[in-house]
Amino acid sequence: MQEYSNHLHGDEMKTINIENTELRVSKFIFGTASLFNVGSKFRREHLLHSAVDAGFTHFDTAPYYGFGCAERDLAKILKVYPNITFTTKVGIYSPGGESQAEWMVFIRKAAGRVIRNISRPDIDFALSRAKSSLDDSLRRTRRERIDIYMLHEPYFEMIDLPEWRRWLEECVTLGKIRYFGLASTIDKLEPFLSRKLDLGSVVQLLDSLHHNEANILRRSGKPVQITYGYLSSALRADPKSNVTDVLRAALERNPTGAVIVSTRQTERLSQYARLLDEAE
Repeated sequence: MQEYSNHLHGDEMKTINIENTELRVSKFIFGTASLFNVGSKFRREHLLHSAVDAGFTHFDTAPYYGFGCAERDLAKILKVYPNITFTTKVGIYSPGGESQAEWMVFIRKAAGRVIRNISRPDIDFALSRAKSSLDDSLRRTRRERIDIYMLHEPYFEMIDLPEWRRWLEECVTLGKIRYFGLASTIDKLEPFLSRKLDLGSVVQLLDSLHHNEANILRRSGKPVQITYGYLSSALRADPKSNVTDVLRAALERNPTGAVIVSTRQTERLSQYARLLDEAE
């Protein structure tokens, strides 16, 4: 098995400071939502190591991604590279839980294509469950602190925001999390913005080149910090979309924040640093 050093090496990627925080991350963030689909644990870990070599310094994950596997896969990378930072989330959970065997995850995901309830996420914003979920995420990632902890696409009616804020601020004081905020879509985010509620330090928002959803943040006087979804939405609109052109346009859409991207192919990882070099 390939050995890896305990410091960042390989390609350099442009980094940015996430506004309203002291966190500096690679301009492109590596997303792990589809990591389980890469294949074996060895292949998944190799892809993550290769992403670090390609210059990624921040990873986006969640308990629901790979039904717990994505957080566990990240654990080894986070141990080998202590300077790597990551985001994980709370509120959307895996059917069958996050501790099930990989073969069960595979069966549940495959069967879910036919019987949707088998792989349907469990959405729960009860604070009691959130408290155990935070500890479970720390255990799976083997880190003492989560860099960004996001409420995972909550509807406004689902949460008692003052109660959540008190708990999250307590977690910051205890050193369990560094920053918190919302990972959302425009329909779920709008009620929070229209009521001028404090969302925490960071907002992660689904954006696209066709609908420009992130403009809602600009209209509300908030910075565009982390965005995602450009390539998937472009390919849905036009399967012949040029990947490089879409990524260039995504950088123009979010010039000061970070953009979440993903790939299952290691040979494509180097394109991200090159795109940033070209954009300068």
